[in-house]
Amino acid sequence: MLQKVDFEDFAAPQEDRSHLLRPAFYWQLIKRRWAFFLIPFLVFATAGISAVMLWPPTYLSEGRILVQSQQIPTELVRPTVTSAAQERIQVMEQRILSRDNLVAIADKFQLYPGKRTLMSVTELIELMKKNIKIAPVDLLEFKQRSRLENPTVVFSVGFEDSDPAVAARVANELVTRILSEDLRDRTGRASDTTKFLAREVQKLQADNAALDARIAQLKITEGRPSSGVGQSQIQSPSTTLSEMKARLLQLGALYSDRHPIIQSLKRQIENLEKTVTPAESTSTSPKADASTEASLDALTAQQEALQKNLDIATTKLDAARLGENLEKNQQSEKLEVIEQPSTPQEPIKPKRLKLAALAILMAFMAGAGATFLAELTDNGIRRASDIFSVVDSQLIVSIPYITTSAETRRHRRRIVLTIVLFILVLAGALATAYFLLPPLDLIFAKARVGLFR
Repeated sequence: MLQKVDFEDFAAPQEDRSHLLRPAFYWQLIKRRWAFFLIPFLVFATAGISAVMLWPPTYLSEGRILVQSQQIPTELVRPTVTSAAQERIQVMEQRILSRDNLVAIADKFQLYPGKRTLMSVTELIELMKKNIKIAPVDLLEFKQRSRLENPTVVFSVGFEDSDPAVAARVANELVTRILSEDLRDRTGRASDTTKFLAREVQKLQADNAALDARIAQLKITEGRPSSGVGQSQIQSPSTTLSEMKARLLQLGALYSDRHPIIQSLKRQIENLEKTVTPAESTSTSPKADASTEASLDALTAQQEALQKNLDIATTKLDAARLGENLEKNQQSEKLEVIEQPSTPQEPIKPKRLKLAALAILMAFMAGAGATFLAELTDNGIRRASDIFSVVDSQLIVSIPYITTSAETRRHRRRIVLTIVLFILVLAGALATAYFLLPPLDLIFAKARVGLFR
């Protein structure tokens, strides 16, 4: 078969790669190997686009929660719960993502109905953790007025699912659980603090009452008046015992028998009943009086220190009760929903246009690869450089190409057909513009006012 070649191709017997830079080489390659390109391209493009279109969509329903600062100034009322907002968010996240909570949510909304029979509980929990999205959105920096104040934080709570309605319902459930968990946690901490301080105050009151009884007993033994009694009004032990019994009857109407004050009075009455007779019948020596005086001073100093601690504990208890009231009334730092989860309208994945473009690109690469592989494995002689690799260059003689009349007529017909096709396309474009497009002045006017943006 004769092939038209350039005469200068025979001038260099060495290996020539200049044809790789000529567009004609690739055009001839496409005409010869179009099947090797088209078949892989169609197969890969069809498979890729079909996979992209059949890929189930995933919807994300997301809400936003604001950590709102305390409404009442902290200079007036100190909050009981002072942990950082970020720390509490992490704690709530771990509690929400616990095994029992996730299983309860999955059962409540019947999540993954087609997969539940094929998954274990552990796999279900891992899938739910993957689809739950809890992350901080924005950190608003404000000047802190004290070290106890926390920066305002906004974080998002969302859920991904193939059904947009299910995603919205689960996201709302997560938001509700987070709000409830935060309120229960803060109220519980405040209540525990108040109970702890109340127990401490009761303990200090009982210790103070017992110490007061010992001081009163020593004063009675020494013959000195009790606190609150003038020096000229020294009472006898029997009179003090009767007064304490009367006081016991009065307090018994207000408190139960297990109250520390009632129990302390009972012990004082018992001690006075045991010591009233020896104290009245015997006299003390000067040495015993000095020892009693020293013990009385030590007990008095101890009572003053105990009373100081009791006052401090009582102040803390009052502050804790105020903080507990803040938490119960939701006037301290709290969580506020600023954007409720709603039913999403558009899926977040897959990105079908991007994936389809990627599938077409890969199909093009597959077709091009198959084409060049077929060309490389072909041993046919198509250029002068291919002949040099088979025979000696001295045996090659150039034969000028002779154009036949049939080839000349075909060339002329192609030129005429190209001109006619160009005229038809131009006429069709003009007719379309005339019948479909608005007048040019209207187009220019709209372009000037920006209606085409």
